[in-house]
Amino acid sequence: MNYGISVLFRFIPLLMALICFFFGGYIFGYGNDEARWVAGPVVFSLGVLCIALFATAATIIRQLIHTYNPVAKYLLPGMGYLFALGTMLWGIYLFSSPEPQNLFVPGHVICGVSLIAACISTAATSSTKFTLIPVNSHGTSDKINPNGFSTTTERVLIGLTVLFATVAWVWAIVLLSGSGGDHLVAGSVMAGLACICTSLIGLVASISRQIRNDYGEKDRKYWPRLVFFMGTICIVGGIIELLAAPVPVNTTGFILIGLGLVCFSISSKILLLAKVWRQECKLANRIPLIPVMTALFALFLGAFLFEEASVDNAFFVPSRVLIGLGGICFSLFSIVSILESGTSGK
Repeated sequence: MNYGISVLFRFIPLLMALICFFFGGYIFGYGNDEARWVAGPVVFSLGVLCIALFATAATIIRQLIHTYNPVAKYLLPGMGYLFALGTMLWGIYLFSSPEPQNLFVPGHVICGVSLIAACISTAATSSTKFTLIPVNSHGTSDKINPNGFSTTTERVLIGLTVLFATVAWVWAIVLLSGSGGDHLVAGSVMAGLACICTSLIGLVASISRQIRNDYGEKDRKYWPRLVFFMGTICIVGGIIELLAAPVPVNTTGFILIGLGLVCFSISSKILLLAKVWRQECKLANRIPLIPVMTALFALFLGAFLFEEASVDNAFFVPSRVLIGLGGICFSLFSIVSILESGTSGK
């Protein structure tokens, strides 16, 4: 990877973060209706995911262009965890705030976003020895690489993502068991966010196990299936929610569809790692097209909902949130492109 391309791939998630921050702030500050109080903070918080993705991209790229150092090793993942913690505290403040505006839904959703940011930061941590992946992949030995992670470190990395995903699922169940429309909306979105956290378990497990050289055929088979399953749950659940929605229309289903697209974008990374591990995949350089397609689908769907929102304000929130989710998918394009460059035999 040359230096110019490395700058581009690091710039993409930063650009998407700036778009989410400014767009979310613009939505929040432009009016005073309830829809803006929901959409604005949620879109703003999605920028934190782009920051965490930047930390992952920079961690891998610096190793590929030989500019990695101990400061970056701890600073980049630490930055992601710090943003995740700040986002969690912000979300808790919002849904517990005594303000007259209804911040229950955005507060809980932002807390879910912080759990995803923590999972992505764990992926950045697991990528601190990324250069061992092509070494192990191109080798023939099945022995544990002594330069890789220890058994304890590998279990801790995977365990952290399992913990964050479990918290998200429990949070979603508690919300869905509550009474009132706000609980249903927040719980449905939190379940979609939990699907993304669960998908990131597969990513962290794939990276850490390939670095340690204990990645096997079961990993190659089941981790991609897990992520595809999570994405399917989100999209099918979103469609069912849209079809079963009472009048007035409940448009939360569109957000679930967008979260499913993010899961499919994550699947491209796990699929790429599985396809190139100790075998040749002639279509490996086409896998980065998956997050491009999901990003375009999210943006086009958001554009259609923008038009519908001019007639029915119920479509205001999903139309704006889908734009932010499209930015997340496009940020994932840069990550999978980096992985393809780092794991290819060229």
